[in-house]
Amino acid sequence: MAAKKTNTTTRSRQAKSQSPRAVRKVSKATKAQKVKKVQTSKKVSKAKSTVAKTKKTATSKLTAELYNISGKKEGQLALPQDIFGSKVNKQLLSQAIRVYESAKSAHYGSTKTRSEIRGGGAKPWRQKGTGRARAGSRRSPLWVGGAKALGPKPRKTALILPKKMKTKALISALSARAQNGSIKVVTNIEKIEPKTKVVANFLKKTNLLGSTLFVISQDPKGTKNVILSTRNIPRISLDTAQNLNTYEVVKNQNILFSKEAMDFLPNRFKPKNKKEMK
Repeated sequence: MAAKKTNTTTRSRQAKSQSPRAVRKVSKATKAQKVKKVQTSKKVSKAKSTVAKTKKTATSKLTAELYNISGKKEGQLALPQDIFGSKVNKQLLSQAIRVYESAKSAHYGSTKTRSEIRGGGAKPWRQKGTGRARAGSRRSPLWVGGAKALGPKPRKTALILPKKMKTKALISALSARAQNGSIKVVTNIEKIEPKTKVVANFLKKTNLLGSTLFVISQDPKGTKNVILSTRNIPRISLDTAQNLNTYEVVKNQNILFSKEAMDFLPNRFKPKNKKEMK
């Protein structure tokens, strides 16, 4: 009898412990513990990511190879992070290239309609009795010397890109070229003699293959010599830092900045004040 009583008491205790209220309390406590663990893990991951980002920014600095006009390497030049270190927006780049391509094509073809062709005032022959097909005007597109049906007319197909999108597209194109290592800086390029041999020797010594773009400053005295020394070399184009656009940067494989153009480039992306605009 004593053994039976102990079994019944243990069963009653187990039933009390497994009551719905007790189960709810246990489940709430476990949920709170899980939420705390998730929050702590998120905080730890955020701290690790911030530390990794700071390490990357401290260690990885954008640099470009610095060359002399004779082709000798003089070291490296630090590139501005705001211009050459931004995230590449491929969708914006494709949109900008489409705008530049549409601006290149012009539709000047023009054909005359019935109202523009001379003659055709009188009916060629009477409506019935001649046996020929009825005709009302010599300016009909069916006649030789008549009008052109649905012919081309001059029209504008140029697209427009806002200024902010233009600057962002140019920055993303320059940053993409900087990440590929295709941007280089040349010193004393604007003081060279007007000879093609100088630029040809420079390209041979630096092993620059493919299309190259020389970006110089807006000095009118220096640009004449650079134009004369680069115009006879194939697959080489010339542009200034003020007129540089996204299409030229994407089109050419190598971008060569002069030291003066690289110094001027941050001034182009500075926000202009309203007083300066006036």
